[in-house]
Amino acid sequence: MDRVLKLGTRASPLALAQANQAAAALAAIHGWDGQQIEIVSVTTTGDRVQDRPLAEIGGKALWTKELDRALNDGQVDFCVHSMKDVESERPATLRIAAILPRADVRDRLIGAESIAALRGGAVIGTSSPRRSAQLLRLRPDLNIVAFRGNVQTRIDKVAAGDVDATILAAAGLDRLGIEIGAAMSPEAMLPAPGQAAIGIECRSDDDQLIALIEAASHGPSYACVTAERAFTRALGGSCASPVAALATMDGEEMLLRCALYSADGLDCVGDEARVHPGDDRVPEEMARAMLARASRSIRILFEDA
Repeated sequence: MDRVLKLGTRASPLALAQANQAAAALAAIHGWDGQQIEIVSVTTTGDRVQDRPLAEIGGKALWTKELDRALNDGQVDFCVHSMKDVESERPATLRIAAILPRADVRDRLIGAESIAALRGGAVIGTSSPRRSAQLLRLRPDLNIVAFRGNVQTRIDKVAAGDVDATILAAAGLDRLGIEIGAAMSPEAMLPAPGQAAIGIECRSDDDQLIALIEAASHGPSYACVTAERAFTRALGGSCASPVAALATMDGEEMLLRCALYSADGLDCVGDEARVHPGDDRVPEEMARAMLARASRSIRILFEDA
């Protein structure tokens, strides 16, 4: 590459940590020095508006639309995303060319040793419909309050006693070097589709850059995240829809486990299937079948999306 590449990212500490991880991975593979990639931070609407749930102000696009614009306009050459924050439908002009090796997919509980250890009626801060529904399914007595801000802000709110506890992604905490919280197994708290995965996206017509980026992609992680996103895409939901999905490699196939919840967590429909890498048909059929047998309290969350 005979020019400096501009890598777009959100401006949060976690996003910048992920961008530096992606830049380091590309540099290591291609033997680039530290001057080959310039990190360009972009403040997104999702970063600016912190007092309302994402679903009320535009959904996951609030994390990506400014980066998409910068990419399409040529202000940056490629972008780094936390894949759980990326809409399952992407513009045809853009291509997710790589997924880095996936990190710890689990969530961590901050403020208590376990869900069972929380006091009766404990106040839990989260703006994730998925986490809220799963928490209420485990403990209907819990009080869920809207909770946004960067990772350290949310940890500080727990420490200050604003809430009893919150839940954060283990991968994000690890990337920031924060050793805190009790890990929750995927069986207890099934992750969000794409959780713990870093994606690298570029323009779909930039063949030279696509080839360079693809060299950093981790095949099993790419296959698993793609299957989860195919499931979500077929649902047609929004970020207000409580959806959990996790694909893991099992030999030459993946085991895909998925669940849909009502907002209060009382109703749930789950399923699992074996999927061959690159086969979107099975996740899509699984999504449609789950919706068809789901209760009205679940279906309405997708019909109104």
